[in-house]
Amino acid sequence: MTRKIPIRPTAPVLAAGLAILAAAPVSAQTLGASFVEEFDRLDSAFWYVSDGWNNGPHQNCTWSKGQVKVEGGRLQLGLQQQQTGDRAYVCGEIQTRQRYGYGTYEVRMKAGTGSGLNSAFFSYIGPTDKQPHDEIDFEVLGKNTGEVQLNQYVSAKGGNEKLVPVPGGADKGFNDYAFIWEKDRLRYFLNGKLVHEVRDPAKIPSHPQKIFASLWATDTLKDWMGTFAYAGPVTMQVERIAFTALGEGCRFKGSVLCTLD
Repeated sequence: MTRKIPIRPTAPVLAAGLAILAAAPVSAQTLGASFVEEFDRLDSAFWYVSDGWNNGPHQNCTWSKGQVKVEGGRLQLGLQQQQTGDRAYVCGEIQTRQRYGYGTYEVRMKAGTGSGLNSAFFSYIGPTDKQPHDEIDFEVLGKNTGEVQLNQYVSAKGGNEKLVPVPGGADKGFNDYAFIWEKDRLRYFLNGKLVHEVRDPAKIPSHPQKIFASLWATDTLKDWMGTFAYAGPVTMQVERIAFTALGEGCRFKGSVLCTLD
C-alpha cells in the first residue's frame, strides 16, 4: 500500500488553522491530502464502515460491517439475505473520515451482478455533516451493467445524469473510473478516456466531500435500477481508491493523470 497520510498538526498549529477556516468562507480547496489506497488492509482510522442503518425506504438493505472485508488486496463489499430490523438484506459501504476538495478521484472496481443493485463510487457531503447536499457519482445500475451512470448534485439539485457504455460490462472485469473536479470544470473518465465534461458553474459542486464506495439494492426504484430478485450473495470488488489534490501530478501507474498533458 502506498497511501500518503496527512501529517497531523500540533495543537497550536491546529488552533491557528481552525481560526483561519472560521474566518474564511468554506471552499472545496481547504481539506484533504492526496492518498492511494490499495487495500492490503482496511485502516479504521482512515475509513469509516457504515453499520446499523439504511439511507431510507428506497434501500432494502441495512448497512453492515459484516459485508465489508479486505481479501487478496481487494476491498469486498457484499449484499446478502439477513433480516436486520425491518430490512431483509444487509449490504456494505465505506467512506473516508476526511473530506476532500478539488482534485482527481479514482477507483478501480468490478461491479456486482444483478438487477436492482447499485455499485457506486462517489463523493458526497450533506445535512448529516451540516453542509448542503453536494455529490459527484459513478453508479453501475444492476438492470444494465453494460453502462455506468454519471451524475452530480449541487445543493441537492441533480438531474445531470449521463449514461456511458462500459465495454465488456462493468461486472465482468475491473475498470478504471475517475473524475477531475475543478472550480469551473468537472471531467469524467472511463479507462483513461474522457467521456463527459461539465463547464456550467451551476452544475459543479463546491463543498468538500467524503469519498464513498457502496453496494446496495432496492425494491422500489425499479425504473432506475431494475427489479430486484435475490439469487444469492453478491460482491462488488475494489482494487484501488485514490485522491490527488489539484496541482499534483501522476502518483501511481494507471492513474488518469499519467496520460494527461
